[in-house]
Amino acid sequence: MRVIAGSKKGRRLISPEGLSTRPTTDKVKEALFSIIQFELFDADFLDLFSGSGQMGIEAVSRGAKKAVLVENDKKSIDVIKKNVNALELQKECEVHFKGAEEFLRFNTNKFDIVFLDPPYNKEIIPQILPEVVKTVKDSGFIICEIEKGEQLPEICGEFYLKKRYRYGKTELCMYKNKELQNEIY
Repeated sequence: MRVIAGSKKGRRLISPEGLSTRPTTDKVKEALFSIIQFELFDADFLDLFSGSGQMGIEAVSRGAKKAVLVENDKKSIDVIKKNVNALELQKECEVHFKGAEEFLRFNTNKFDIVFLDPPYNKEIIPQILPEVVKTVKDSGFIICEIEKGEQLPEICGEFYLKKRYRYGKTELCMYKNKELQNEIY
């Protein structure tokens, strides 16, 4: 696993051993960052279910102002901290050792981009999406990585499912504010 582009391009990242995480493939990661490339500069990026921290680190490498990395697995948190320290991103990456629901319950910040990649087929996204929507700026968006065919709500609060992108067995689903329906993505 590596950083694909930006200031940390080519730098290697470690990932947690075992089956507790499922790292996003380079193909899907590249596709995601191609989709959001013009929204990323100076953005506040939230990565729930961070695993190795690769998505938040990639976001910062490509110009995000800050990445908040949330993970509830101790081995994964240790890996995230090692990756952040190895790339000297301690100022840009804020690491939280807690579950997504707990983080969302106490969070008071608003984010430009929220990325969700929970374990597949556990119905986690529909459960937490109402709280996630509260953390997104009106001009921001939510991207969910899911297994192909997984069902997500079409509308949640002021946000609607704008587009699904398919990459083999993986889908990226983008939610945008209903007020901004005419924006191109």
